[in-house]
Amino acid sequence: MSEALLRVENLTKNFQVGGGFLGREAAVVHAVDGVSFSLQAGETLGLVGESGSGKSTTGRCILRLIEPTGGAVWFEGRNVTALDPAAFRSLCRDMQIIFQDPFASLNPRMTVGAIIGEALTIHRLAPSKAAFTERVVALLETVGLQADHIRRYPHEFSGGQRQRIGIARALAVEPKLIVCDEPVSALDVSIQAQVINLLEDLQEKFGLAYLFIAHDLSVVEHISRRVAVMYLGRIVEIASAHDLYASPLHPYTEALLSAVPVTDPKARRQRIMLQGEVPSPLNPPSGCHFHTRCPIRQLPLCATERPALEKKRDGHWAACHLRS
Repeated sequence: MSEALLRVENLTKNFQVGGGFLGREAAVVHAVDGVSFSLQAGETLGLVGESGSGKSTTGRCILRLIEPTGGAVWFEGRNVTALDPAAFRSLCRDMQIIFQDPFASLNPRMTVGAIIGEALTIHRLAPSKAAFTERVVALLETVGLQADHIRRYPHEFSGGQRQRIGIARALAVEPKLIVCDEPVSALDVSIQAQVINLLEDLQEKFGLAYLFIAHDLSVVEHISRRVAVMYLGRIVEIASAHDLYASPLHPYTEALLSAVPVTDPKARRQRIMLQGEVPSPLNPPSGCHFHTRCPIRQLPLCATERPALEKKRDGHWAACHLRS
């Protein structure tokens, strides 16, 4: 296999909360806890898990929208986390993001043309006003909007149209990687399908790689070539979409998939009801983070030893002491 476009190695991100009052020690939220994976050029890797599992924080650390606490992010052989601001700015062209909320991610005081073209100005990609306008119009048409939308403001568009504007903004600098941070979760189901189809068409046309972050497993299955499952800041399973959905290995993945609604009664899985609540990342369980809710846990092994993310089958990795 060729060198990966993106390699994430032991990425961690901790947030301090509280502290500083009467000498109290600050608590630490372990949002991302030793995450590692790779992404090939032109590939889509789905990143799934419950809310609070660290998916979005992982995506933002990769782009250095949030500075990671530890680990390394390699993009085309360059360590993104070690670059100085000037060197990283030139690399930003190749890594972009589509945000979750199309209503909050667009500046209401800027026209659509200014929003999409802002990156063209920053990176000096439009030598003239005519070239700027031509490029913005081309981007609008690429995502299914009209040329005369260039002078309108975000409040004049629907949610689906606003997300198309966000996609056009990400495409403006011709990136190689786009982090899609739950790009359809705020949209109606009918609009979700349109946006997913658009993303697939753009990937085929421009050879884009996607890190597709979502909690809707049916959407991830449709768009992803491989899927990584996160739980409480750690990746617990990585496999091809087909293998993961057909024969998951980790008990947490099995529980997630058992809750996915299907139209064919014969294809339904037996529902797995997990006991208890998701532990707080302020005080995560020792050993395997999932052992407090795991239906097959074996004590004291699961409570004391952290399972490594190991290759269990060809192309299938899982972090579980009891599955092979």
